[in-house]
Amino acid sequence: METYQWDSRDYELHSGGQQLWARELIEKLVLTGTEELLDIGCGDGKVTAEIAGLLSGGRVLGIDNSESMIELATTRYPPEDHPNLSFTLLDAVDVSFAPTFDVVFSNAALHWVKDHRPVVESVHACLKPGGRMLLQMGGQGNAQTIIGVLATIMQLPRYRRYFEGFEFPYGFHGVDYYQELLREAGFVDPRVELIDKDMTHDGIEGLKGWIRTTWLPYTERLDEPDKDMFIEELAESYLKIQPLDAQGKAHVAMVRLEVEARKPR
Repeated sequence: METYQWDSRDYELHSGGQQLWARELIEKLVLTGTEELLDIGCGDGKVTAEIAGLLSGGRVLGIDNSESMIELATTRYPPEDHPNLSFTLLDAVDVSFAPTFDVVFSNAALHWVKDHRPVVESVHACLKPGGRMLLQMGGQGNAQTIIGVLATIMQLPRYRRYFEGFEFPYGFHGVDYYQELLREAGFVDPRVELIDKDMTHDGIEGLKGWIRTTWLPYTERLDEPDKDMFIEELAESYLKIQPLDAQGKAHVAMVRLEVEARKPR
């Protein structure tokens, strides 16, 4: 997985949408309270900590490939206050645990990986017999409108030089692709579906904050002050196509790929 320079504290302020969707996903886990759970792409740790709070007799390990995120998570949720919660700097494609986990969970992270085959295989390997995974990530058709605006902005004379050789950075996969991966890895009882979501932001400033903190494959290529101007121009151009609503909220149509499956006993 590509490593970017995440600003963990800025991300923390502009990731409300991801946290809301994570809570919806957590409800689908139907935890007993004794599970050993792995959270792949834990980010700043707030979702991982919520899960740990549901596991009075279990434990949670959160992994992420961003040092900034892991440092913030460890600071926010120290082991003396959260004894069943720990964090480790580790890339999703490097997962190599023994089969010790009852559940593998991931929210809004795995679309940063293009080839999911090694990830799915590693998840299968680290689950106990009968263990299950529940993943949600950007899926086929995700954020199409803003990606279309991005494609236009990238070709403007001011920015074109920054994007020479640029390749689309995300793995927005569909149902058929994932069903094949699950079958090849040995999972059973698969549920794979694309789910439409509406992400909202507080006006143009909220939209710019989201762009600044999550669209790093684009923004990290730019020098200052072109980066700030690029974000401003992207947000303004997007809102011409999808204006703020009556309450001043910006809306971005998203598509999530949700994947659930079990390792045979």
